[in-house]
Formats: sequence, C-alpha cells, structure tokens
Amino acid sequence: MMIKLTQRLFALMLIVACTFLFPGITLASANNFFSSPQVISIASTEDTQDTITFSEDDLTPQERQQLQAVRQRRNKEIVAALDSEQRRQLTHNLHTGIDLNQALEALDLSLEQQNLINALIDFTNLKLKGIFAHHALLDSHR
Repeated sequence: MMIKLTQRLFALMLIVACTFLFPGITLASANNFFSSPQVISIASTEDTQDTITFSEDDLTPQERQQLQAVRQRRNKEIVAALDSEQRRQLTHNLHTGIDLNQALEALDLSLEQQNLINALIDFTNLKLKGIFAHHALLDSHR
C-alpha cells in the first residue's frame, strides 16, 4: 500500500513539475467534476481565455467509456483508502443525494486519508481534463 501511495504521489509530482517546467503547454480548467453541461476554460500563456461548452452527449462512445473508466477507478481507489465504517457512511451519504465532495467532507478522515483522497481527485481531474482537451482538439480539426 505504501509503495503504491509513493508511486502515485511521485506521478502527481512529475505532472506538477512538468506543468511548471513547460509553461508553453496549454492548461485546462474545469468545474464540478465535469457534470453536464460541460464547461472547460482553456487558458494559454498569452493570458487569453476561451470557453468550450458541450455536454457528454457530444462525446464519442469511446470517450464516454474512458470517462466512465476514469471515474470508476477514482471511486475504487477512494473506497480503498477508507475503513469499513467510513465506506458505509460514504455510501449512505451518496445514496441520499449528496455529491462526492460533500460526502467526503462529511467523513471523519485522518490527515493521511485526506491527503491521499485529494491527490486521487486531483489526478483524476487531470485525466478527465485530458479526455476533454483531446475531444476539443478533435472537434477543432473537423
């Protein structure tokens, strides 16, 4: 478990380091875990800002499948970081209609669990942004 945590944190650190070392790379920003409709703001280093609006219905079946896989992986890893009582409480909170962020905030998490879950969510968001950015690039070439 500790080795996997170390590997994941190292991967996240590499991504962050690359972002700072290569400032010419376009950055993407999104809100609310990409709930429909999707709004992605893409800002380049020239301080210009474009907004791309689309729903998940605009995605190809393969892209929707990629989104589902990324989200399922995130959920599986979050559940693995929780103990059995926290899992039960998270399930209950989600079934009552609370979104994932609020459900996680309602849990009594240790600092280590909070850091791990935050890293998992950040890493997942980067993966999701990559899928949406790839979709936007494909649309711009059509």
